[in-house]
Amino acid sequence: MQEWQAELAFDVRADLGEGPVWDGEQERLIWVDIMAGRIRAYRPGAGEVGSWEMGEPVGAAVLRKRGGFLAAAQSGFWTVDEATGAKVKVAEYAGACAKIRMNDGKADAQGRFWAGTMAFDMRPGAGALYRMSGGSVETMVEGVTISNGLDWTPDGRGMYYVDTMTGRVDLFDFDGETGRISRRRPFVTIEEGVGYPDGMTVDAAGNVWLALWGGWSVRCYSPAGELLGVVKVAASQTSSCAFGGKDLDELYITSARGGLSEEALSKEPSAGSLFVAKVGGKGRPCWRAD
Repeated sequence: MQEWQAELAFDVRADLGEGPVWDGEQERLIWVDIMAGRIRAYRPGAGEVGSWEMGEPVGAAVLRKRGGFLAAAQSGFWTVDEATGAKVKVAEYAGACAKIRMNDGKADAQGRFWAGTMAFDMRPGAGALYRMSGGSVETMVEGVTISNGLDWTPDGRGMYYVDTMTGRVDLFDFDGETGRISRRRPFVTIEEGVGYPDGMTVDAAGNVWLALWGGWSVRCYSPAGELLGVVKVAASQTSSCAFGGKDLDELYITSARGGLSEEALSKEPSAGSLFVAKVGGKGRPCWRAD
């Protein structure tokens, strides 16, 4: 098993950093600070190169084919004009209420936006996974506690999905033409005491890179579920990851500092920042939403 050490990329110290996605056209990383309601952009060597305020918790933001962002926020799905910051609500979801917020999401190869929810108090079964396409939203998975990372196999026939409190990464069969998922089964189960499964990405070779909340790390699993390596991170609340850089060979890692005591923060002062590691693998260009 291999081991890598992530380095500090951007000392931003977000309350709850999540949902990184690499914009290859502008060579920047887009991610969100959920509870601050902020979409952020970072360019290596230049620092932060943009931020957009949603005015409410925002669980994920993806790039749009026609420019700007599509954001999954507490009250629904919004388009965001990058130049002006103007927001337009394009869809609502069935479970939207004051006790529920969005948490992580991603666009698929066909331009559909998948995003999930959780209760602020982490009430079991209160969340769901939604699929937004053409202004309509469909509930795809119900009874979720903390809807989290998701991504697709390189052949497009499988979709990985994390409901954090199950302690697993699950795998669905995926129909790219219809966007339907079926035959859910466990892919890997995380043993107790090493953290909880959070955000994730799949590289060009089909390996699964999984952030472990409370685990100070990102793990790499083969398509067969074999643990191949661990990326050590100087932040306990490691939340998600995405490949970026000019050659898509840099693993960017988000983290969080919210909920940590002053004593804990003294031991991990960079909690909430962006980290990066060279791990030998390469990612795939991100998909954009319609």
